[in-house]
Amino acid sequence: MNKHQVAAKKYLSQAFGLNQRIESKLGQIEELHDLATKATVTYSDMPRNPNKGHSRLEDAVIKIIELENEINKDMVELVELKKDIIRRIKAVESTELQTVLELRYLSYMRWEEIAIELGYGIDNVFRLHRNALDEIKIPKTIQ
Repeated sequence: MNKHQVAAKKYLSQAFGLNQRIESKLGQIEELHDLATKATVTYSDMPRNPNKGHSRLEDAVIKIIELENEINKDMVELVELKKDIIRRIKAVESTELQTVLELRYLSYMRWEEIAIELGYGIDNVFRLHRNALDEIKIPKTIQ
């Protein structure tokens, strides 16, 4: 791969990385929900120390809210990034090359899946991918 192809691949791959981070945070939220539902309440007629730390349930709920806010920000960023990637892919002249890029970088398909989807051999898919990367216009900051 030449320098432009590597830079184009790096730019297009950002959506996958961001999507993975969102999925990871969603998994963390699910674990925190489980933890929060397992937290027990202790009833006592003894006065509670106001200087004592938060309960496990309260800590879990706060962490869930923080993660949900992070996910919302990440999702906005992912949508904007995907819109830009789509615009750049649509600027590629060949619809065949567009399809390879869309399947790889927007649908996150593996090479074997793309080959099956398009009815091509894997080597042909790699060749099309290299050609498509040559045609992608990437932001100056990535180059």
